[in-house]
Amino acid sequence: MFFHTQISRMAELDEPDLVLEDGRVYRNPTEVKMSQIILPCHANHRKELSVGQLLKWMDSTACLSAERHAGCPCVTASVDDIHFEHTISVGQVVNIKAKVNRAFNSSMEVGIVVSCEDLYSNCHWKVCQAFATFVARRTGKDKVQLKPLVPYTHREKVEYSVAAERRRMRLLHVEIMKDLLSDTTFQASLSEGACEGQDEEEEVPTEKTRVESVELALPTHANHQVNTFGGQIMAWMENVATIAASRLCHAHPTLRTIDMFHFRGPSQVGDRVILKAIVNNTFKNSMEVGVCAEAYQGEEPLRHINSAFMTFEVLDEEDRPRPLPRIRPEPLDGKRRYQEAIARKKIRLDRKYIISCKHTEVPLSVPWDPSNQVYLSYNNVFALKMLAARNNWVLSSKKNNVSLYTLEENQSLCVRVESEVNVPAVRAFLLLSDLSRRPEWDKHYKQCKLIIPVDDDDLIYHVLAPSVSEGGKDQDFILLASRRPPCDAGDPYVLAIRSVTLPTHPPAEDMNRGEMLCAGFTIYAVSENVSKISYYNQTNPGVLPYIATDIAGLSSSFCSIFFSCSQYLMDNRVEPSFISTTPL
Repeated sequence: MFFHTQISRMAELDEPDLVLEDGRVYRNPTEVKMSQIILPCHANHRKELSVGQLLKWMDSTACLSAERHAGCPCVTASVDDIHFEHTISVGQVVNIKAKVNRAFNSSMEVGIVVSCEDLYSNCHWKVCQAFATFVARRTGKDKVQLKPLVPYTHREKVEYSVAAERRRMRLLHVEIMKDLLSDTTFQASLSEGACEGQDEEEEVPTEKTRVESVELALPTHANHQVNTFGGQIMAWMENVATIAASRLCHAHPTLRTIDMFHFRGPSQVGDRVILKAIVNNTFKNSMEVGVCAEAYQGEEPLRHINSAFMTFEVLDEEDRPRPLPRIRPEPLDGKRRYQEAIARKKIRLDRKYIISCKHTEVPLSVPWDPSNQVYLSYNNVFALKMLAARNNWVLSSKKNNVSLYTLEENQSLCVRVESEVNVPAVRAFLLLSDLSRRPEWDKHYKQCKLIIPVDDDDLIYHVLAPSVSEGGKDQDFILLASRRPPCDAGDPYVLAIRSVTLPTHPPAEDMNRGEMLCAGFTIYAVSENVSKISYYNQTNPGVLPYIATDIAGLSSSFCSIFFSCSQYLMDNRVEPSFISTTPL
């Protein structure tokens, strides 16, 4: 499935070498690399690298990286979604690179990039990317407190910053599923879909796809802690899932995606590991297989080790996905799995659409609903952090201690306005994150009304802005504001803003509906009573008229507005805030 027109993507995988002052090339101290040539014993029926084998290598490489930082044994806690873009054939080389992006208390995020190398053509291409969470464990000792990781290069700083937001999304993962399944609109769509099914004679009973297998955890399957490698568990799970998928389609399926999953407990040498798999649902060209791993020793009850959901396709001779038969779920538990598979598909598409693509590729205004708000919020914060991390800003002007920077990139103009204010960072954050008070200091906001308090961290506002031309229509915006306090000392407070669409607030005829791709504030504590406040805006045609004269040097309105902002913060420095006192 390798297309030579797509092999130039290796430039996305590696940051240019950074040469230190002493002439040495910088290398991340947690970075671990593994290279393996694919032999027939590693391959499946298509003479391609077995995904189970790849998962074992990825887990081993990431674990070594985590232990290099922790200085003690580590175990796999979870792995985010993995989407396999390409396969790897016998004779080619798989290159795996892992490094710690950020350490928290006793856990850390490890980024994993897998690429393939063809030794004959000297071509390289990306296979997949993953983010794994590892927990440091010392046998017989107190809980490990990890040392902080200090990012060095530009890319390390970006990953370090975004890792906190990814961690937040992982913690909410289970709740997202529960909320979607309890949503009445989603339940109604499930009922409508069930009525549109095929004749029962054309459906395949899910019972025909059920697989159960047992493995004995031997020392060769274990790590140095005598626990079964997480990658080995995943490889066994992939094996039974593939068999279940094959029983449905009577062909050899290709694994495309593994959903985000968590290890619920360890497995030790001597365990009997029971693996169960069944097709939960089929869609037009794909199927979801649910797989579960449980373990026991002797007469003890089964321990739940892991559950995962894998999406398979069946490819024809031209590597195009084939249509798949529908399934007939078993009563009760089978129907629950059937409905949950539909929910997972929606969540998976939301994640892929909003998170996996670059934020510049996402439409300016994405429809908001409760099932995708976590991912929209993530992308909102991610986009602002990516914009703030760029290092090629150009100073355009400086007036009254307010600096105006610009950045032209990818046919877009970005603006950064920055100043220090004699107000504590936490106070400035509380005041600025209440957008309903922004008209008090920003003349570009005639009115800002809170319409949906999504939760303590995310709110949706309706904003009215004056016309940029005399006699023209006013503009309005529907904005999602995502506010984040620092995760650790040295992190900024963040208020990220982007446009969304709401069915309850369609564009009005007497107004121009504006859109905002990426904007917001970062607030750093310079000292106990001084903050450095930076405002960012990635402009588009709807926003550019408001700031064009500033960029051209014909106006100082941006600086005057920022001066008004500083004065507003000073005036309310010790005043009670009007926003909610709910802890952020």
